[in-house]
Amino acid sequence: MMTEKFDVVIIGAGPGGMTAATYASRANLSVVMLDRGIYGGQMNNTAEVENYPGYNSIMGADLSEKMYASSTQFGAEYQFGTVKHIETNADNTWHVVTDMNDYQANSVIVATGSEYKKLGVPGELDYAGRGVSYCAVCDGAFFKGQEVVVVGGGDSAIEEATYLAGIVDHVTVVHRGDTLKAQPILQKRAFDADNIDFIWNTEVQSINGDGTKVTSVTLKNNVTDEVQDFATAATFIYIGLLPVSDSVDGLGITDDQGWILTNDQMETTQPGIFAIGDVRQKQLRQITTAVGDAAIAGQNAYAYNETLKDGVE
Repeated sequence: MMTEKFDVVIIGAGPGGMTAATYASRANLSVVMLDRGIYGGQMNNTAEVENYPGYNSIMGADLSEKMYASSTQFGAEYQFGTVKHIETNADNTWHVVTDMNDYQANSVIVATGSEYKKLGVPGELDYAGRGVSYCAVCDGAFFKGQEVVVVGGGDSAIEEATYLAGIVDHVTVVHRGDTLKAQPILQKRAFDADNIDFIWNTEVQSINGDGTKVTSVTLKNNVTDEVQDFATAATFIYIGLLPVSDSVDGLGITDDQGWILTNDQMETTQPGIFAIGDVRQKQLRQITTAVGDAAIAGQNAYAYNETLKDGVE
């Protein structure tokens, strides 16, 4: 397996990874972004981005394209690959192992993001892609004119419920609490929609189907213990996030849930390894915060590379 050498290896090519590539390559560092999928990450699954400076509204996939053009204009490369692990070399550089190639890097920026939590109920995996979805933009059009369920009460759940309401006949939001956690403006849009209803204090017990597609969900009220089968053509699940941090297992830079710990300079406790965006332990996970993290990390990766030239660690 071939080993390629770079000043900076960026793991992940979402908004954070692409912005870090812009900053690091603009500082004349050799940079490669590694990603197991298409650049843009979860941003590609976002219908409309309304809180990114410079755009009143822009499709997530369109913003991905614009960011990618910026990220590669100063020579940064983009390559496919799933990072298996990272280890230190004898000369204090880093060895990044993927399923495609090996890389040697002076510094590493981890921008692997997060992924949607699963409900963990019967039928969820059986009907994945057949009525169980974690992406309204990807799958909403398949259910035009039908009734669907959205599970969750945070920003993503309510934003996607409102998006779906413009496509499907009716949306029912199932939430385990009695109040939403979503931002007030998102709540207002959902409450104002004629074809969105809410079932409160309720959890999904199972997702049911006919062997081919989803036909209903079994719901249990966590206050009254009442159980009902609720007919639906699809179940869209938005109940939180999990960090995608398997690639740094063993480095001692995560908390007990897998979120990477950094200081405000995006530095981990491992010299030369930075983390940015949704994989970090932090409060707000947004495109704008990932981009802000990335600017800091890209600049600090440059500073770190300069110390190596000076023989200072």
